[in-house]
Formats: sequence, C-alpha cells, structure tokens
Amino acid sequence: MSYKILLFFFVGLPHFAFAIQGENDSIPQQGISYGSRGFQFSSSDGKYQLNFGGRLQFRFATPSDQDPITYDDFYEQKQNLFKINRARLKVGGHAYQPWLKYYFEYELGASRLLDFRVMVEKWPWLSFKVGQWKSEYSRERVISSGNQQMMERSIINRPFTLDRQQGASVYGRWDAGGLADFNYHLMVLTGAGIGARNNDDEKLMYSGRLQWNILGEGVKMSGSALTFYKTPVASLAWAGATNTSQYTRYSSQGGGQLVGFEENTPGRYKMNQYLLESTFKYRNFSWHSEFHRKNILDNQLQELTKLHGWFVQGGFILNPQAIVKKKPLFELASRYAFYQPNSSLQMNSEEEISLAFNCFFNGHLNKLTADITHFDFEEKSVNRVASGWRFRIQYDFSF
Repeated sequence: MSYKILLFFFVGLPHFAFAIQGENDSIPQQGISYGSRGFQFSSSDGKYQLNFGGRLQFRFATPSDQDPITYDDFYEQKQNLFKINRARLKVGGHAYQPWLKYYFEYELGASRLLDFRVMVEKWPWLSFKVGQWKSEYSRERVISSGNQQMMERSIINRPFTLDRQQGASVYGRWDAGGLADFNYHLMVLTGAGIGARNNDDEKLMYSGRLQWNILGEGVKMSGSALTFYKTPVASLAWAGATNTSQYTRYSSQGGGQLVGFEENTPGRYKMNQYLLESTFKYRNFSWHSEFHRKNILDNQLQELTKLHGWFVQGGFILNPQAIVKKKPLFELASRYAFYQPNSSLQMNSEEEISLAFNCFFNGHLNKLTADITHFDFEEKSVNRVASGWRFRIQYDFSF
C-alpha cells in the first residue's frame, strides 16, 4: 500500500499538476514554490492550494528505545538498534475558498493513515473541523514529533494522552487585546482511537481546552526558542475529557489498556481526566510544564483508580547570536517527569530525568538530537525497585 502512495506522489502528482497547468492554466509557473510546508501548488485565482511535504527520522538507541513500563522491561529490553523511527507524507491546503482547508498525513513505515480532516476557518474566533486528528488536549502531544524540544515525549504521555480520535470540533481565538486573549477547543469524539470504524457503546468522548495567552500573544505549538524573543510570550491552559469505553489509554496504534486493566469489555471503563499546563519563552529560553489527573472507574468491579503525573522541561539556545546570522543553533534542554499509576499506593511510582542536546541546521526541519535518560521504577508494595539508563541519537529531516 505504501509504495503505491509513494509512486503517486513522486510520479503522478507532478504530471497531474502540470497537466492542469496546460489544460486550464490554473497553476502558472509562479504558482509553484517551496516553503516550510514543503512544495506548494497554487491556482491563479487563489481558490486552490496544495502543499506536499515529508519527514524522516533516523534513530539509534541503546540499550532500548521504548520507555520501560513494567519491572521486567528493565531487564528484558536489551536491544541496541538503528531504525527509521518515522517516515511521513503530508498533504494539505485549501479548495474552493481559502478558508476551506484540508490536511492528511500518512505513516509509511506502519502503513497507517494518521490524519484526515477538513477545516472551515473563515473567522479567527469561530472555526469548525471534522475528521481524524490529534485531539487538542495536551501541548506535549499536539506538538509534532518533528517540532519537539526533546527527542521524544515524556513518560506522562502514555497514560494521559487522548491521541488521535475521529469526530468534530469547534475552535478559535478570541482576542480583545491585552489579557483578554484566549484560544479554545470544544470536541465531540468517537472515543475509540485512531482508525476506529465503530464505537463499542452508544456514548461519545467529550473534551475541551482553554488556553489563556496571558501576555497577549500565544505560544506556538513548537518546542525550543528558535527565534530571539525580545519580549516574553506565555500561556496557561486547562483541558478536560470524559469518556466511557472499553479502553483506558490511547496511542498511535489506537485504543489499548494501561497496566493492570483487562481488555475487550464494551463500556466497561468510565474515564474523567484534566490537566493544567504552562508555557513560557523569553530571549533564548523556553519552558513547558504539565500536571495531569485521571480517574478510571471500572463499571464491572465498581473499583476507582486515580492516576496522576507531571513534568517540567526547559532549554536554552547556547549561541543565540547565530539566530541573526542564520547559522546552526545549539540547544541544551532537560526534563523531569513523575508518574503515579495508582494514588492509593504511595510507594509505587515512575520517574524520568532526561538531558538533550540539539543541533538545528535549519530549525526543526533539519536537526540532530542526542539525549540521555535515567529511569527509576518503584513497586515497593511488592518489594520491586529498578533503575536504568538509555542513550539515543536521532537525525530529523523534513522537506
């Protein structure tokens, strides 16, 4: 399947574009350009635009690449490896009107359609979206894997993300000047995860996010301070979600289960969760933090499990003078994350401490990242404690 899509984009698409140019004169030569979103094809009347780009991530990891989840992972995951971590094709643009937009993204390595959505963005304060996309819940998950400050997301992401869902959304930015500057998202989702064709019960997932741009300008969904911020930018965000389904977690593979929960009973788990988030950038420094809570009610056993976790991370550009000179930038960043899978078991927890070094050749489009991480795992309720180190290096290339 993936090779057919590649064949179409690299062979068929250029012929298709120039065929339109010859027959309808809707894509003049000056309408073909290249920018941060890849190759751009535009019609002469401005009503049609197509952006086509891609991204590749090459990674080496030792002694393993995945975050340890259980006690056994510290002793069984011994796999030094090189791999293509991500290989994406991205297509987006607008059709019929500049405010009627579309986007889809395909993962070649896993042969999986990640995003497909249509957006109506005629008014900044009121927009609509339908399709499948990364739910606007936590900033850490919404930021593209190609625009992250750290090499990968924290251990907090796995238990708390809503990940990609299918549904509809109302969103926008209300800016009345000064402190009265907000972004909002209201979503009604199937709640069955990526690629779901059916819902396991009659109930839907409901989620919302409110972001307060406290200094009058929002912080873009991208890590690191790659421009020199003469004045600070900051935001605070609150988000929440509720859902009843057979799942207790979500990922890029769809719905699944956290450790200790059973599978495949429709409508078994009632989940309520929320987060508090802060983001700040000033000069060559950036900051990001998230605090998560999640309650899972097992409707079959009538048992309530409370989870919580949080992380803080920050980084600074070591050579900010290179921003103006447009030379490679070097960044040092660090993160601490703490996760407690059951609040009633105080001695059970997971911790992550990471240190990352970034070399930006052309921003996030062309960068090299190395990180080293230390994990601590405690299950003192059953007398099990483990810890370990991980080293990784990654090259990220977008076109």
